[in-house]
Amino acid sequence: MKIIIVGATGTMGTHLVKALEKEHEIIKVASKGGDIEADITSTASIEKMFEQIGSFDALISTAGPTFVGPWSKLNDTTFRQGVEGKMMGQINLVLIGQKYINPKGSFTLITGALTHEPQVNFANASAANGAVEGFVRAAAIELENGIRINAVSPTVIEDSPQYFPYFPGEIPTTMKQLEYMFRKSVFGKVTGHVIKP
Repeated sequence: MKIIIVGATGTMGTHLVKALEKEHEIIKVASKGGDIEADITSTASIEKMFEQIGSFDALISTAGPTFVGPWSKLNDTTFRQGVEGKMMGQINLVLIGQKYINPKGSFTLITGALTHEPQVNFANASAANGAVEGFVRAAAIELENGIRINAVSPTVIEDSPQYFPYFPGEIPTTMKQLEYMFRKSVFGKVTGHVIKP
């Protein structure tokens, strides 16, 4: 399969590239350092990315910038980081990408436990995650040509210990769990699901 991984140079993306590149053709997309550089907050950049890649079988997104910080710093400007990044950035990967994806292909977006388990400093991410999950459920009943869409929703991941203090009591999602959550979405048959560890 020809699989696009957006956010390929991040912690999750790097792991998924290593896990899948022996079996499939992987196109690494990142804001810096990928096979193709793209800014998911720009529809023009997303369109250019798909034009460069052409047809593909699956897209995995592990990208989604949001504002992380105290409630007192939240305002229209800071909140838009998650709206333009994790929310619209990922939604536009689907809205634009549907023109390029092969029949029976799949999209897998990233959300997270913050949707239902909010933590201090992460209100922006909680809101963006909830919007993306709503989009996934709705898009699943409208995408054509057998195209599937799911979201992967981990807790804090084991290879990001810098975030552990922000998630007291949460059992980290292992990198192997994360990998198999994405495998379920890409290689399985489910659609419209939020896949959790």
